[in-house]
Amino acid sequence: MGIYEIPAAISSANDFESKLELLKNIKRSFSVFRIDCGSCNGCEIETFAAITPMWDPERFGFKLVANPRHADILLCSGPVTRQMYYPLLRAYEATPDPKIVVALGACGSTGGIFYDAYSVWSGVDKLIPVDVHIPGCPPHPASIIYGLAMALGLIDQKLHKVSFEKEDELPSLVEDSILGDTLFERDLLVHAKRLMSYVFGRKLYDKFITAAKTAKDRKNPLEVKELITKAAQAEEDPRYAQCLGILYNEIYLKYVGRSDELLIDSEKIWNKAEKW
Repeated sequence: MGIYEIPAAISSANDFESKLELLKNIKRSFSVFRIDCGSCNGCEIETFAAITPMWDPERFGFKLVANPRHADILLCSGPVTRQMYYPLLRAYEATPDPKIVVALGACGSTGGIFYDAYSVWSGVDKLIPVDVHIPGCPPHPASIIYGLAMALGLIDQKLHKVSFEKEDELPSLVEDSILGDTLFERDLLVHAKRLMSYVFGRKLYDKFITAAKTAKDRKNPLEVKELITKAAQAEEDPRYAQCLGILYNEIYLKYVGRSDELLIDSEKIWNKAEKW
């Protein structure tokens, strides 16, 4: 049982039916008030990254507000420190009823590594009712947006809860490395994301792996070079074409043996008017 005793008026206004009605009303647009309960600012950095044009959360209706009195959702990060105990309660009581409370990150959900420290009250749910937990230390911007979007369907999730505790099906095995070394796939994916960001980097990685898999001898750099070149030539977007060449030069050749005559001229790939 939490230390804070929820006032009867707030408790009755946040019952199942009231939250269901709230979720129906805010599915197209919901306001979020962020409260730092004593975090290391890791979650705050990711939250501010999540509201940038790159992630564009307003396409989902997600909008940060500066006052809890304007909010539908209360986003709480960090373990609740003794200094932030009363500010959290004031923000909770100031948020209009009914309201959704989200615990952000490992510290907000459980207290994290500080759960038993003398200066904290542990996770947010030890003090106020939490509806949604977004794990991570810190959670990725995509996880934050996903978690908040899922909060809009929170009631439906509870109604259609499915347990997989007695699932008979075994999880699918991890696919073998095309070079017999999973570090290759790891480095390839990391470099692809560095070149073309989180989402498009994954697509770039898939394009490279798909082309390289068709080689009879995947450790033959000449054969793989030809296949990657053909894949790049077929690309409509010259950015993918150039980055395929960069991945071949900087990652693939690192694992099979680098040689200047084996390099792909990625600059020519960028300008499709030139001859390969």
